[in-house]
Amino acid sequence: MTNTESFLSPYRVLDLTDEQGYLCGKILGGLGAEIIKIEPPGGDRGRRIGPFIGDQPDPDGSLYWIAFNVNKKSITLDVNHPEGKTIFKRLVASADFIIESFRPGYLDELQLGYDELGKVNPAAVMTSITPYGQTGPHKDFRASDVVCWAGSGYMWLCGNEDRPPLRMSIPQAYLHGGAEAAMGSMVAFWHRQQTGEGQHVDVSITESVMWSCLTAHAAWDMNRQLLQRQGAFRAYGAYKIRFLYPCKDGHVIFMLLGGHIGARGQKALAQWMDQEGMCDEFLRNFDWDRFDASTYNDELARKLEPFFERFFMTKTKNELFQAALKMQYLLAPVNTIKDLTLNPQLASRDFWVDLDHPELNVRLTYPGAPFKSNRVSWRIDRRAPLVGEHNSEIYGQELGFTDREILALAQKGVPTALGTRLYVNLAMAQKGVI
Repeated sequence: MTNTESFLSPYRVLDLTDEQGYLCGKILGGLGAEIIKIEPPGGDRGRRIGPFIGDQPDPDGSLYWIAFNVNKKSITLDVNHPEGKTIFKRLVASADFIIESFRPGYLDELQLGYDELGKVNPAAVMTSITPYGQTGPHKDFRASDVVCWAGSGYMWLCGNEDRPPLRMSIPQAYLHGGAEAAMGSMVAFWHRQQTGEGQHVDVSITESVMWSCLTAHAAWDMNRQLLQRQGAFRAYGAYKIRFLYPCKDGHVIFMLLGGHIGARGQKALAQWMDQEGMCDEFLRNFDWDRFDASTYNDELARKLEPFFERFFMTKTKNELFQAALKMQYLLAPVNTIKDLTLNPQLASRDFWVDLDHPELNVRLTYPGAPFKSNRVSWRIDRRAPLVGEHNSEIYGQELGFTDREILALAQKGVPTALGTRLYVNLAMAQKGVI
């Protein structure tokens, strides 16, 4: 697929974000926009986040950076430098989106805030991504991913009831913020398409994460019940239903239900357990048709659950899942990342995308399109850029700087470099080597 076949292919994004907003640019790039990642001298700090390819720290080998910066071009530019500001404004004139994650007010201090840039390009959509948003008493607070996760209320719901709250195993809050920023940018862009007017989109990462726990808010509104973390269990009214069970090679999600929803499947599962000698008179004669919301209670559920836990430990996730498809009991495997790479459903939809990284001598597999269209689709067709890889293209071919002018800017620290080869050649030329 070429850029001209993608949703946003005619449009340009200037990406000034750090890890708080990487995903926003990645999503817009997947939609076909040209993403110009503007890095400070020395490269973006995200390039120093591990793990690294071959366990060798390298600004171009950070797997964290690579994962979130596909489909982007890279230029190096110091927007604090007077000439850097001028160059940035020239780029803004041709941009459709500007995304940034500086602290509130920082770009205003540089005379590069929305009001100032709106004079350069009133049609541009500018999206700011910060922990708490551009306004309010907490707007100047700094926060890491885990602090935003905790501040959203979601951490309160994660973990076992007899232990302190837990964070997710990998950073999540920044990703929620980046995804909501992409959505907000597109809504503002739709408005731009109707009116010709740009606008400033203000994204609070913490507020974005709060959307993930709206059921907790609804539980209070409907039942005046505060949801609590309960580990493998979930509260349903006054009762707890166990969801997570260990099995032979991992875990499964299983719902112990009867009545019109689950009686048929539970009967079949209990018969299978009986055939393998893992059923007693109590379970063999249990009336699944009457086991519903009106008769369910914690004492009975805790008596039933050990039977299934013991049986599941004799089976693999796939054995239990395939049987569930036939018998119609409610069970699903808890997939590992390895499971997902081997998943036939994902393979049939060409979800995984392989990209070569010739400079690093590796070929990496990426998660692909989160949605498909009958005309075009979200795409990944460009690896993450090297530091300043597109300086020559943007500064030279587009903005019209000569090689010597780019070198002079580099020596002032405006862009960091031109692309190493060009910089070295010009330096040698100045010495009369070539």
